[in-house]
Amino acid sequence: MRSVRETGLCAAVSAPLPYLWENGRMKTTVEIPGPLFRQAKAAAAQQGLSLKDFFTQALSERLRRKAGGPEEKPWMRAFGGLRELHGETRRLERLVAEEFERIDEEEWR
Repeated sequence: MRSVRETGLCAAVSAPLPYLWENGRMKTTVEIPGPLFRQAKAAAAQQGLSLKDFFTQALSERLRRKAGGPEEKPWMRAFGGLRELHGETRRLERLVAEEFERIDEEEWR
């Protein structure tokens, strides 16, 4: 019987292999109950997310809460979640106001 070194397989085995975590992602297998999986899949679809993105967000949120990071309050989803759009809203309101100032009242009679 020939050794691994004699067959040339040693070079292939000892060559550096790319690791999944080198690009910032890691694949894994997780076993979860069927009903929980179906709920997660439905919730991801309702939010327009892939299941991978849904799990990533859920896990990140859970770890942030456990670490004592800033917790998003439920009311923020409805009332404060789009805070970054306030400047854009003001800009659009100014544009609408300028356009209404240009309306000729005679055209509307």
